[in-house]
Amino acid sequence: MDAIVKTDFNFPGQKSVYKGKVRDVYNINDEYLIMVVSDRISAFDVVLPEGVPYKGQVLNQIASKFLDATSDIVPNWKIATPDPMVTIGHKCEPFKVEMVIRGYLTGSSWRAYKNGARTLCGLPLPENMKENQKFASPLITPTTKADEGHDENISKEEIIAQGLVSREDYELLEKYTYALFQRGTEIAAQKGLILVDTKYEFGKKDGKIYLIDEIHTPDSSRYFYADGYEERFAKGEKQKQLSKEFVREWLMDNGFQGLEGQKIPEMTPAVVNSITDRYIELYENITGEKFEKAECDHVQKRIEDNVNTCLKTLY
Repeated sequence: MDAIVKTDFNFPGQKSVYKGKVRDVYNINDEYLIMVVSDRISAFDVVLPEGVPYKGQVLNQIASKFLDATSDIVPNWKIATPDPMVTIGHKCEPFKVEMVIRGYLTGSSWRAYKNGARTLCGLPLPENMKENQKFASPLITPTTKADEGHDENISKEEIIAQGLVSREDYELLEKYTYALFQRGTEIAAQKGLILVDTKYEFGKKDGKIYLIDEIHTPDSSRYFYADGYEERFAKGEKQKQLSKEFVREWLMDNGFQGLEGQKIPEMTPAVVNSITDRYIELYENITGEKFEKAECDHVQKRIEDNVNTCLKTLY
């Protein structure tokens, strides 16, 4: 299958299109969004030169399943998934913060802690913690949503003081974030996994808060394998992860971390195929279901036909 790295659709009622690092989002009459999850892959804030076949399908279908599995907690933007690579949903006004929630001291939070930080987004951290140690209770560590450049950590009080989110809305976002993480943790445990950390995005439509974008995918979340976690933690060993981390590790092993002057290593067909295989493995582990590869001839036409059929049901 050819990877889908570029889309250029013109759907009925289309007003604009936003091309993100991975997703192409089509605005239909300022009422609905068509989110096409491409096969582009990014790391270190850089879109890599080769697409990864079936990656878009993996991410879209995982997000779709978790949106359905959490819709009793908070309304979400999804209306339909008319194609394996597409979700159609409500257009909401996004809040200008991302709700990051962490169950364990790992990744950037561990790097900051190791360098002496004892607060994270205004929250105090205990002394003598170790890498990958579980927090007594999950911590919400929000970030700003940057239009350009990197997202920045920010505290609850700064968010409210800057008027990014009202206190009333923020406290509702907190409540939803804890409940979603709890549900995600329970589902992961059933699959022999630990949901380590993740992020949620929310928006508003007609005065009501909705969960938007992806949820609990390997691009937005970090998972550990539960089996062997305690032993590895006790020995100070690296945890066995289920996330996009393996792509970042391959890049770092080949001298690339997104820094100026660094060259992206060659993504040979063998490398691309191995990334496809890992994404399919991620899908099957996270969902507990066998991955069914979508029909791969004329994918762009398939997407266009499926979306147009769905749009007719909305009007």
